[in-house]
Formats: sequence, C-alpha cells, structure tokens
Amino acid sequence: MEPPPQVTTAPPALPSGKVAEETLTADATVVAINQKTRHVTLKGSDGKKFTIVAGPEVRNLAQVKKGDVVRTTYQESIAYEVMKAGKAKPGVGASTDVSRAELGQKPAGSIKDTVTVRFTIAAIDKARSEATLRDPHGKVTVVKVKDPTKLDAVQVGDVVDITYTEALAISVEKAGGK
Repeated sequence: MEPPPQVTTAPPALPSGKVAEETLTADATVVAINQKTRHVTLKGSDGKKFTIVAGPEVRNLAQVKKGDVVRTTYQESIAYEVMKAGKAKPGVGASTDVSRAELGQKPAGSIKDTVTVRFTIAAIDKARSEATLRDPHGKVTVVKVKDPTKLDAVQVGDVVDITYTEALAISVEKAGGK
C-alpha cells in the first residue's frame, strides 16, 4: 500500500505593486513660430497664449508649423517589491533615461528619473496594519499597509524596494493628428 500523497501549500507570494500613480496631460496649439529666434507662441486649452524659447537641444524645430499641437505628459508613480531576507542588501539607486526625436521628425523628447531605496523590515504590527522599515542609514519609518493581508507574506528581515518614478514627455503632432 502506497502512502497518501502529501499536500503542501505554497507560501504566499511576496507582495509587490503600485502604491500610487498619476498621469497628467496638457495640449497647446502652435499659433506662431519664429525659426530665427526660436520663439514659439502657444495657446493652451484655456485660450491663454504664452511664448517659449526652444533651446538648441530641441532638434527639428523647422518641422514645427502653425496649427501643430504640443502635447506634454507628466507621470509619477510609487511602487514596491518585497524580497526575502538575504536576497539583497539595503541601498539606494538612481537612474535617468533621456530620449529625443530622430533627425527629420517632429520634435519630441522624454526624460524619466527613477530612485529606488531598499529598506529592511524591522517590525510588523498586524493588529495596526503597520510595518516598520529601516533605511540604509538606519533611519526608521512606520508605514500603514493598505492591504493588511500582504503582511502575512512578509517577515522581519525581508527587504522592500520602494521605487519613485517621475517622467515627462513632450511631442509635437501635426494639426488634427494624434
């Protein structure tokens, strides 16, 4: 007679996700452009006009025409990821990614800054839905956990990456285009 198969339950997955995210978009229409002085007059969705100077880093300005739409998108988010103790050491990391349009295209560009701080879980208070985090310099912060069930999957000593991302993109689109 064979022994009954053992039933094992997998430990809960380590939590990760976004704490907050926001995206804002604004459009303005080109009402005048002076290629020599690089002054571009725009009209916002509120009807107000304003003038900007396109610096030398703005390539392809000659592609911009009256009636084109300048679209600006700003996005920021805060995300987290938990890793088991011993898998990673506390620390801080930062990166910046920059892009711009290829020659001959309408002007466009983006910049994205990311900062990640790795904390160690110093204490867990399930009754209050709180976790105490210690940063790489030893400073302690108590955070309220939105979903208390996630505390079941973590232990004191685990590490948490908190990542703040901020991005800005600007593009010029032909009048009537998207």
